[in-house]
Amino acid sequence: MARGENREINLEGRRVAYLLRTSLRARNLRITIKPGGAVFAVKPRNLSEAAVENFLIKKSAWILDKIEHLRQSRNFLATGGKADYDRHAPAARQLALKKIADFNRIYNVNFRRVSIRDQATRWGSCSRLGNLNFNYRIALLPERLADYIVVHEMCHLRELNHSRRFWSLVAIALPDYAARRKELRNNYC
Repeated sequence: MARGENREINLEGRRVAYLLRTSLRARNLRITIKPGGAVFAVKPRNLSEAAVENFLIKKSAWILDKIEHLRQSRNFLATGGKADYDRHAPAARQLALKKIADFNRIYNVNFRRVSIRDQATRWGSCSRLGNLNFNYRIALLPERLADYIVVHEMCHLRELNHSRRFWSLVAIALPDYAARRKELRNNYC
């Protein structure tokens, strides 16, 4: 992915700065608003900058609302620090290992290692080597959301993507995964 270019656009009378990146792998334009209200746009190589601006203008109400929401809300993932990590990481590890064991009765997947990390933007990840990583804040979530995160990463051991097959795997253990995912995104990201 190429380095980003800082841009500015007028959305409903308000100047909004954003970082525009071009990706060789991207198939569609993706707009992301990060904690604090920073706006990122990732476009496929063949998409014009004019098309990006038109899309931003079309989505201006959503973008401005999301920026405001993220600037005002306390970002659950960005809170904490070393003391917070030290206090909650052991419980997060115990929780993750228990849930992996419970859900592995359904999925029967092999993994190499489970790590607990202090990440500012992710709840979990799965490496190609079969390592599962979880944010220590998983221990602070409602149990149904911790279940979703663990199942999500376990399913990546079989499907390292977000294809229909991946979501079908998630639905085996959590038929209401979409509602859990939405709750996590709306309230804890």
